[in-house]
Amino acid sequence: MVRIRWWGLVVAALVAGLATGPVAVPRAQAQQGATLRVAVTQEVDSLNPFLSITRTGTDILRTNFEQLTTYSAKDLTPQPGLAEKWEPSADKLTWTFTIRDGAKWSDGQPITARDAAFTFDLMLKNETARTANGNFVAPWESATATDDRTLVIKTKTPQATMTALDIPIVPQHVWSKQSDLGAEPAFPMVSSGPYVITEFKESQFTRLKANPNYWRGAPKIENLDFIYYKNADAAVQALRNGEVNRLTPAQYDALAGDANITRNNAKGKRFNELIMNPGAADNTGAPIGDGHPALRDPKLRRAIAQAIDSKTLVEKVWGGYGEPGAGYVPPLFAEFHWNPGAKARTFDLAAANTALDQAGYTRGGDGVRVDPASGRPLNFRLMAHAGTNFDEQSAPFIKGWLSDIGIEIEVQPVSNSKVNEATTAGTFDLTYSGWNGNPDPDYILSLQTCAARPNAQGKGATPDTFLCDPRYDDLYAKQLQEFDRAKRADLVKQMQELLHEEAPMVILGYDNMLEAYRKDKFASFQVSPEPGGVIMNQQSYWGYYSATPVSAAAGSEDGNTGVVLAVVGGVVLVAAAGGVLLARRRKATADDRE
Repeated sequence: MVRIRWWGLVVAALVAGLATGPVAVPRAQAQQGATLRVAVTQEVDSLNPFLSITRTGTDILRTNFEQLTTYSAKDLTPQPGLAEKWEPSADKLTWTFTIRDGAKWSDGQPITARDAAFTFDLMLKNETARTANGNFVAPWESATATDDRTLVIKTKTPQATMTALDIPIVPQHVWSKQSDLGAEPAFPMVSSGPYVITEFKESQFTRLKANPNYWRGAPKIENLDFIYYKNADAAVQALRNGEVNRLTPAQYDALAGDANITRNNAKGKRFNELIMNPGAADNTGAPIGDGHPALRDPKLRRAIAQAIDSKTLVEKVWGGYGEPGAGYVPPLFAEFHWNPGAKARTFDLAAANTALDQAGYTRGGDGVRVDPASGRPLNFRLMAHAGTNFDEQSAPFIKGWLSDIGIEIEVQPVSNSKVNEATTAGTFDLTYSGWNGNPDPDYILSLQTCAARPNAQGKGATPDTFLCDPRYDDLYAKQLQEFDRAKRADLVKQMQELLHEEAPMVILGYDNMLEAYRKDKFASFQVSPEPGGVIMNQQSYWGYYSATPVSAAAGSEDGNTGVVLAVVGGVVLVAAAGGVLLARRRKATADDRE
């Protein structure tokens, strides 16, 4: 799930000896004093599991809250989590989950089906609780616990995502006492996952400790720290000092000769986009924001898309570590990825100019075209994250290309808080953004529906582009109810084709995750998926859970500290990316969707 409105830098202490899937791990105490440090350049948006949608926030929360199901480290197929097994009714309208016996919260209380029923019922009844993952429960009728081990979910229509519910299950005995669901939680948080979040300092760090009550067994390291760094250079130094982080391609290449460092060039699971405000509105359809009215015209948006050369951005900004843009679902998830083929918009400035001429966008005396409907010149603001590698390096290319077709661009590097506020309020023309994809595409597909638009206060839902198209919504409803994988994949690809035609965004590309770790500190890492997968920001928690210090692998009792470094999208990308964060007003510093 989780939206990753843009890139950041992740520095993570070395991980090693990871499990290849949800296999049983011998119960053992974490090695005393061993610390895995993860360096991030994206600030945490929220540690409230009902609110967090950024890469960093959700990555941390996955280690604290187990879900009903998780994903295999090897191939990302659904595997048992808190639920040992599940069974749908013949009509696919009733799902019965059996919660595993003996699992405990970190405070010693038993984990039961009542915790899951409480979590889901809260989302059904409370708009704030639906902020991050409301799309999963939208088609539901009820969620009840018939006893401590049996959870029964009834849906209004068949729902193909019932084994891919990316919803953290919270402890009822804690959250039932929470009067404000939009507030940040108290620490230490009560955990069902391999780690317990114990401390948080804004713009500094998030600290976790091994959960001795974790049902799979305690991790091999005692401490897991996510350390915030303001830039990639600081993260690189952290790696050399023993931490983990993400780098720019140049920094990644520079580490090639270091004998103590192992590098990992992994295929990323996210797409990067340039959003064009198509006419922002709230969930009642009332217009909000101040986007340029000309951008409501899909002919103009298509011309802009044709004037942006994704291949050049991949080569010049990402150093070749990525793939040019195509469909909305990243190519890592090949089953659902749409390739436009003959419908692709080949970079062609002459064709873009011709299209604008034919649409009536004539040039003024200064060469800037004029909107025939409003009479306003095509002067657009391009909002970028100040200090973000990709934004800073790609913006001059985009500004130049659009100037060649008669569009004047003012690049506006702003703070993360400003990006968050502006995109939530619809006060932008063009802006950088991006999202992590999931093995099941439903979450990111839901971001383009009419239901994803927030209320007048900017809460209750998470939009991507503010698109609202009945044709898209109809396809979305159909794919959600389709259990035939091939038929569902076809519907998903039709949705991506419609997005391509309407062009509320330009898919700029899919950046690789460039990672590195100190092999003299940690033994190895489990990548996911296999082969060629990532160490950090996995779909589950296997990387952090299986981290094994070198001393532990060798049988030593000495404590150890390590760091892992990753480079994503041409930026040191620890958790986010220098992109834009729409939707809810969580923390003003949020800059990255998962």
